[in-house]
Amino acid sequence: MKYFDFDEIKYEGTNSKNPLSFKEYNPKELILGKTMEEHLRFSMSWWHTLSSFGADMFGEGTQNRPWISEDPITEAKNKVDAGFEFMQKLGIKYFCFHDRDLIKEGNNLKETNERLDIITDYIKEKMDQTGIECLWGTANLFNNKRFMNGASTSPNADVYAYSAAQVKKAIEITKKLNGKNYVFWGGREGYDTLLNTDVSLEQNNFAYFLKMAKDYAIKIGFKGQFLIEPKPKEPTKHQYDFDVQSVYGFLLKYNLIDYFKVNIEANHATLACHSFQHELNMARINGILGSIDANQGDYLLGWDTDQFPTNIYDATLAMYEVLKNGGIAPGGLNFDAKVRRSSSDLNDLAIAYIAGMDTFAKGLKIASKLIIDKVFDNVIEKRYASYNEGIGKLIKEKKIDFEGLEEYAYNLDEIKNESGHQEMLEAILNQYIFNK
Repeated sequence: MKYFDFDEIKYEGTNSKNPLSFKEYNPKELILGKTMEEHLRFSMSWWHTLSSFGADMFGEGTQNRPWISEDPITEAKNKVDAGFEFMQKLGIKYFCFHDRDLIKEGNNLKETNERLDIITDYIKEKMDQTGIECLWGTANLFNNKRFMNGASTSPNADVYAYSAAQVKKAIEITKKLNGKNYVFWGGREGYDTLLNTDVSLEQNNFAYFLKMAKDYAIKIGFKGQFLIEPKPKEPTKHQYDFDVQSVYGFLLKYNLIDYFKVNIEANHATLACHSFQHELNMARINGILGSIDANQGDYLLGWDTDQFPTNIYDATLAMYEVLKNGGIAPGGLNFDAKVRRSSSDLNDLAIAYIAGMDTFAKGLKIASKLIIDKVFDNVIEKRYASYNEGIGKLIKEKKIDFEGLEEYAYNLDEIKNESGHQEMLEAILNQYIFNK
């Protein structure tokens, strides 16, 4: 059965008026020695694309999908067929999943795992037929009521044990599907009030959970990169993986830094009152930039809206950080985004993906030119030139102490600062976006 009534999406160029065509994303176009396809590594999110039906906290779903069935195995296989058809038609080479996206839970953990074996066998067949790969897998440790107080940070040891068993299986099926990464998103790993929370115990338990996961991955030969996805709040008031710097400090404290990187979501950066570029930059300069959930939030709303990315400024500066990082592999750009509640036609899914893919393709092209022309590099180099000689060089090379700096400061007649030229740089960025 075919689920989508459009043909393979083609690149038609910027003048195309066809909504079911790429205007910027030309997968084989070379940018800085690699194709767009290699740079961007686009991925389909199983949950929002195949398992989201337009429901929100105020109303039921608005989107009827033809793959829904009363039988859980039939529905799961229908979703596989629909997903692979969708990816092939859009030229998407990767997918991401939560274990519970793939198939509904059974009556107990054993039955659920048996269902996962059945559906991952079916997915593996489709992967072998199409060449489409798994970017990453993860476990859903937040939807079921058992996780009301968290999973690896739950005050209930039974929940902790169940969570470990669920993650064990999720790592196994990610390995089975040759996943390039495995993600930990602490949906409820945090607290709503400190009045009933032992933060020290919860964080220690969380770290031990991650260590056990790492040890098990090594034991079974899973070589994928482990990723943590920062989010500051929602559904808990305060989550332990608040932002990149919080995660980095946590990994350092518990000696996990050699095994984990971060999967950064644009909308989560907004909720942390950071820019998307800030989070990417913090990850890049600390060597932990692993993968990206490509979406955007609404600055007028205070929750995770998971919209498809169309902001060219954010996409340009995101791809600037990715290029500075030397690329994003083995991670990629996963569209953790859903169509709006009122976008009820099936083709709205494809149009949304096309818009997101075009946005990041355009961002890639602009970012590559900013790097080639060294637009910001030259300015930054000049701004910090005082650290390349004299007292600055001694500071940079850590060859001076407070007494030496005091002696130097006594002899200063006047300190002169130079303009940072922020407005000029923002104008230049505009020029590249508007004219390149």
